[in-house]
Amino acid sequence: MPKKLIKRLFPQMHEVREHSHLKFLGTLIHKENLWHINRNSIANAVAIGLFCAFIPIPFQMILAALLAILIGANIPASVLLVWISNPLTITPIFYLCYKVGQWILQTPITEFSDSNGIDRLLEIEHLWQFLLGCFIMSCVSAALGYSLVKVVWRLHIISYLKHRNTRNKYSADNYQNK
Repeated sequence: MPKKLIKRLFPQMHEVREHSHLKFLGTLIHKENLWHINRNSIANAVAIGLFCAFIPIPFQMILAALLAILIGANIPASVLLVWISNPLTITPIFYLCYKVGQWILQTPITEFSDSNGIDRLLEIEHLWQFLLGCFIMSCVSAALGYSLVKVVWRLHIISYLKHRNTRNKYSADNYQNK
């Protein structure tokens, strides 16, 4: 994985420790494993970030950071991934969540017009479909993200080790020929 790029983009642990708005967390955010970049911490962070991205609440980043602290995942990665649901993508994401909930509950398809869309969505029948879809999308995306990070990281390590072994063998052959 591009560890150096990730380290450059993420804030440094000492910067976060000294941030005035985060002093109330005390020593909770001082744990080293919350800032390390390894397969487990990043996989957990991806799962947390994707799970929180589909939850229809304000301040998803705070929830992601708190879950990362509880689980021991990388805090910056979990908070960063919450931004998958941003002001540009939130409408299609939540519409997809609604459609998934509608499909799971097998309710008739309801088309919304611009004039009554939000009012109709807030009706209890549509709200349950929407919330169920959000929960399912949260769980599925978290599981897929976690698995994908584990697999890609493992494949990268295998590729690196093969390349290193080939390089070492080539160097050993050249040394023996001299």
